[in-house]
Amino acid sequence: MHFVTGGAFNGKSAWVKNFYQLNEQEHLWISAYKGNSLPGSFFGHVVVLEGIEEWLKNCHVNSSIDASREEWQRLLQNWLAWEAGDPARTFVVIGADITKGVVPADPGARQWRDLTGWVYQDIAKFSSRVDLIWYGMSKQLKQGE
Repeated sequence: MHFVTGGAFNGKSAWVKNFYQLNEQEHLWISAYKGNSLPGSFFGHVVVLEGIEEWLKNCHVNSSIDASREEWQRLLQNWLAWEAGDPARTFVVIGADITKGVVPADPGARQWRDLTGWVYQDIAKFSSRVDLIWYGMSKQLKQGE
């Protein structure tokens, strides 16, 4: 799994497209920003999930923060299992970093921010590669393991 994070509108999607030289036949791109739902199954060699923080926001509305994190840990294990099913598969997760800056005064927004930070830690832990994208430039934070 490859986790790509960084600030909003800092070029994460463009960087992923360029890094993987994606074409329409070999990948599946699912974007929360375009209103796509998380699918139950995947196809192609590269699967990209874009906007994890948005799916987390929607998930958290109907569940406790602990239940939401447990659900995302289950999803993460499913994604890892799918990727491990074929050495040609790569699962890419893109999430905007919403954890920096002023802590929201609204309790719901604060819980969403906290949940996002915890889920990102889980994703980074199980990812074989993690990249931070700022202003279109990457800094590799993790490789291998």
